[in-house]
Amino acid sequence: MDEPGFSLFATPARYERRPLLARSLRIFGEFAYLTLLLLAAGLGSLAGLVFVYSSDLPRVEQLEDYRPDVMTQLYADDGTVIGSFALEHRVIVNYAQIPPVLKDAVLSIEDRHFESHWGVDVIRIVRAGLTDLFEWKKAQGASTLTQQLSRLLFLTTEKSWRRKFQEMLVAIQIERYFTKAQILTMYINIIPLGHGNFGFEAASEFYFGKHLNELTLPEAALLAGIPRSPTGYSPILRPDRAKARRNLVLAAMLTTGKITREQYVKAAEAPLGLNIQHWNYNFAPYFVEEVRQFLEKRYGSETVQSKGLKVYTTLNLRLERIAEQALAQGLHDDDKRRGWRGPETNILKTPVPLPNGGKATLATFEDQDWRKPLAVGSWVHGLVMDAKPPQVTVRFGSVIARLEPPDFAWTGRPAQELFAPGDVDLFLIKEAKGPTLRAVLDQYPDVQGAFVAIENSTGSIRAMVGGYDFNESKFNRALQAERQVGSSFKIYVYAQALLDGASPFDMIEDVPVSYSTASGVWAPHNYDDKFEGRITLLHALAESRNVPAVRLLDRVGVNKVIALCHKFGITSHLTPVLPLALGASDLTLLEHASAFTTFPDDGVHIAPRMITRVANYDGRVMDDFPPQVTDVLPAPIARLEISMLREVINSGTGVRAKSLSRPLAGKTGTTNDFSDAWFIGFSPSLTGGVWVGFDDHRTLGPREEGARVALPVWMDFMSQALKDQPAEDFPGSPLLTSPDQVKVILGRRETQPVLVGRTTP
Repeated sequence: MDEPGFSLFATPARYERRPLLARSLRIFGEFAYLTLLLLAAGLGSLAGLVFVYSSDLPRVEQLEDYRPDVMTQLYADDGTVIGSFALEHRVIVNYAQIPPVLKDAVLSIEDRHFESHWGVDVIRIVRAGLTDLFEWKKAQGASTLTQQLSRLLFLTTEKSWRRKFQEMLVAIQIERYFTKAQILTMYINIIPLGHGNFGFEAASEFYFGKHLNELTLPEAALLAGIPRSPTGYSPILRPDRAKARRNLVLAAMLTTGKITREQYVKAAEAPLGLNIQHWNYNFAPYFVEEVRQFLEKRYGSETVQSKGLKVYTTLNLRLERIAEQALAQGLHDDDKRRGWRGPETNILKTPVPLPNGGKATLATFEDQDWRKPLAVGSWVHGLVMDAKPPQVTVRFGSVIARLEPPDFAWTGRPAQELFAPGDVDLFLIKEAKGPTLRAVLDQYPDVQGAFVAIENSTGSIRAMVGGYDFNESKFNRALQAERQVGSSFKIYVYAQALLDGASPFDMIEDVPVSYSTASGVWAPHNYDDKFEGRITLLHALAESRNVPAVRLLDRVGVNKVIALCHKFGITSHLTPVLPLALGASDLTLLEHASAFTTFPDDGVHIAPRMITRVANYDGRVMDDFPPQVTDVLPAPIARLEISMLREVINSGTGVRAKSLSRPLAGKTGTTNDFSDAWFIGFSPSLTGGVWVGFDDHRTLGPREEGARVALPVWMDFMSQALKDQPAEDFPGSPLLTSPDQVKVILGRRETQPVLVGRTTP
């Protein structure tokens, strides 16, 4: 009888499970095989990609010697930066100079896992890929800071899988060769940050006028947000977007725990606080440009623009500012003597378009001068609002000034003839206290001028102004303009006469004389068309008498004077004719003023120099520029001529400068047609030279001589340059009153006469 549950056809349990297990094992094996096959294929493909895409990759170990292009910087004599030259404005910093607030800001927004990843952030790539996939757009960036660095240093900005893969490979190599600190430092120094600035130090100086270690939290966050799109997040071009991006950086810092909620709120509410410092420095532009040209000739443009030279110049910022202001004031004063030329424009008669397409009105017009503070002593354009007597109402931005007749008396015209509503005129700010402003009418001078100041003992150029406005004309009249120097040339004629044994008390004839020349008979005449008869050389030079100077040149010899001029450092061509005594040949202001320094230097000429040394970026000195010295005159002769030039200021054509109440010496110069006005003078330590004239050589006007036009500029400069300094005396160069003084100066009992007459001792 059958047992319950038993059947002849039933299969034992163990025999039923074997086929199922076998099938499972077979499927697993096939899956494992397929997986391994795909993995092998993937690894093979990856290896192939690595082989193909890495075949032309750069060697990252080259970064050990890599140095990005950096700015060449010029320094004044006190170490202040006065100029820079660069294709890329960059200032290199080391890791220790990167403040924690900037590190936190950069890493929070650009690469939170920087300290832990190996060049590629896989988690970030996956997250970004999923976001891109689900949102069906490019919403996430996944490049690490190291990948950005590899792209900047070695690759292009091409958007392709090939470039992206190469970027990862290079990033991995960079991580193998360099520490995290080195990588971050390279990034901080090379990343572009807009407006020609590369690296955070350069950007910090440009946007805020401060170094990295001075950055506040919102400032650091603003800079950290710029690399994503230097143009799109430019705080200058798009301040609203820049602020939003800054606040996003702050939010990232809050998320990563780098700042507190309180810090976040306070920083997010802060204004941008920009203090833009343009790299085209306004300090001594004529001087800086001349240095640039010299450097490029000596070292080449590429070196100057990209190798970060450190150029130590002789410029003194205080004296430069004094010189610029003194020359500008002198040109304005001279220009006004030729009369009022009328308003520059009238916005009601010649409409000025606004950005919105409309036309400027009296209420909406804005002048670019008003973007700067209204400083006393500055020239600023103003808009005439109302011209009804007795006052003229002028607007300077939000500030109103009211002009009265004394404020435009120099024109000699009543207000109704000078002003009309809508006129844009130039004004000199006399007083500025809050809403109170006092200004006087002025005008942009059309006359030009130049000024140089040289330290006697070293030949160092302490100030150089090559024109009224560098932005209007870059022609450097201190160096490039060769002009007739008028009577200021007489110093060389008298120096040769003293060398030949003449005494300041020797007599010479100031009477009519004529000479036969190739072009006919030439008869020199004096400035006042008068003759004084027999006079001393001392008086003839002090009063700048022309006829005695020509007679003197004729006697000592033209060629001898020219040879002496060359020893003085004069390189311009000198024509060997008698009118040379009156400055008939052209000289530059710099060479002429430099020659004057020979006298206070005891007869030694020190060539003018603008640079003391040039170093490479690491500080190694490449070139020294020591003073170049030439013996020109025996010291007694130089001291004797100083005494004669002191008489120019004591009683002669430069007597106005006597009011400075200091031992000073100098010489005026005026050309026959009043086209050039000169004054060059010196204290024992400093020489200043001034030239004024029109570029087209037209006359300055009747009686516009050196004493009236150039001397006031020199006086203005010297009075401020020597202010609060003890009075220096010229050792061995007293004001001359008797021939016995000459003997003492020369150190001998008797002087040798070379002229027509002698005074009796």
